[in-house]
Amino acid sequence: MAGRVALIGAGPGDPGLLTLRGARLLREAEVLLYDALASDAIVALAPQTCERIYVGKRAGDHAMPQDAIEALAIAKARAGRFVVRLKGGDPFVFGRGGEEAEAFRDAGVPFEIVPGISSALAAPAYAGIPVTHRDFAASFTVVTGHEDPAKPASTLDWERLADPTRTLVILMGTGNLRKIAARLVEHGLAATTPVAVVQDGTRPTQRTVLGTLATIAQAVADANVGSPAVIVVGEVARLRERLHWFDTSPFFGKRVAITRAGEQSESFARALLERGAEPVIASTIAVVAPDDPDIAEKAIEVLPSFAWLIFTSRNGVDAFFARLAARNLDARVLGHMKVAAIGERSAERLQTYGVVADVVPETFVAEAVAEAVIERAKPGERVLLYRAQEARDVLPRRLEAAGLSVTIAPAYKTIVPRDPGFAEKIAGADVLTFTSASTVRGFTELLGGAKPAVAAATGKCIACIGPITEEAARASGLHVDVVASRYTTAGLLHALGAHFSQSR
Repeated sequence: MAGRVALIGAGPGDPGLLTLRGARLLREAEVLLYDALASDAIVALAPQTCERIYVGKRAGDHAMPQDAIEALAIAKARAGRFVVRLKGGDPFVFGRGGEEAEAFRDAGVPFEIVPGISSALAAPAYAGIPVTHRDFAASFTVVTGHEDPAKPASTLDWERLADPTRTLVILMGTGNLRKIAARLVEHGLAATTPVAVVQDGTRPTQRTVLGTLATIAQAVADANVGSPAVIVVGEVARLRERLHWFDTSPFFGKRVAITRAGEQSESFARALLERGAEPVIASTIAVVAPDDPDIAEKAIEVLPSFAWLIFTSRNGVDAFFARLAARNLDARVLGHMKVAAIGERSAERLQTYGVVADVVPETFVAEAVAEAVIERAKPGERVLLYRAQEARDVLPRRLEAAGLSVTIAPAYKTIVPRDPGFAEKIAGADVLTFTSASTVRGFTELLGGAKPAVAAATGKCIACIGPITEEAARASGLHVDVVASRYTTAGLLHALGAHFSQSR
């Protein structure tokens, strides 16, 4: 296909507000030109092979001039590539999207526009402020608080904007807030008119400052509110106290470090975002091939000789079925066997391959799965244990003690990845989560040993997915504040929520 450009609105920050079409086109992008207000989670939707180019603009700090951005997009499209121009909010609402579309049209480059949710609507909504309300405002107006500096004079009609029967929403106006408030009062609005300023709307860092036209500029200065921020002027701002919802979650505003392998962090991170927390991906382990992959390969060659197959993690499930696929085999080879999974997540992963586990113990530890298999197995039956290379020996020892014949197939191993920015990520986190003993060991190693690891964790909430992980954390000298009673990430989230609620 000839080169083309998609001008996509990324929305105000919450990745859940990206449109379905925007997400689909992002996943097809060959070149991504993205702004400062496009969240990392949305940028991450682009393929790994996509060329990512940051062209963001902040006040007084432009990564690239506007005409250069347009020229770059046109050049990439003319080279036959699919270019996604990703802009915060909606590209046609004070996003200079109209100018860019004109440039593409003049250059003969095919383009399409994907609208986004404007911060003019989303930020007030996430702050609990409806821009219209039958009792207060039958209409609303959206204006910029930062007009083109090249204009000889303001083109805003301040007399009409100073209307007490409608809501006024001002974007990019915090730097001129004192002048804006003064003009509105000068043109007839009461100095007591309610005003709300919402910084970082829809993000875990969202803050809302309330005041009146007479007090809001000083209140914003005292709170050190910066951009991006949305100003809401009108009686609807009073509803904030009754309708605020986003910032009521016990997770709100917390920066939560996720130490599990990066590719396994997505669902956990998404759950945190939905609760108003800011996930920090700080992986302390990575999953790689085992030292001797032949053992796991040979086990598959003799699958008919086994009566049981046990998985202790999703990684083992994926490794097993990847090896089956390499041989043009699928789940049908397990028809003669019983399958056990150590927990819900492993069982769910099995289901994606068409296998329903015969055994899933209520307690997700090796000891529990051993007892469950022993109850159902016949003496002398052969058991294949597909697991991590460095896993504990508790499970095979218990099975063998019960008279079962156990073959251990190291399907993968976990290593500690290199991350030069790891210490900085941890320093900025409020909460550290550990989902296995190996994540604890990786944490200590990445920080240079037990002493610096304990120092880095001081003052932070530490949460462990279960007692084995807790034991590893305490053995490393870390204090533990939260231990999940159900050994899943959902259980960990539940335990953290209860802890935060109690500490309020």
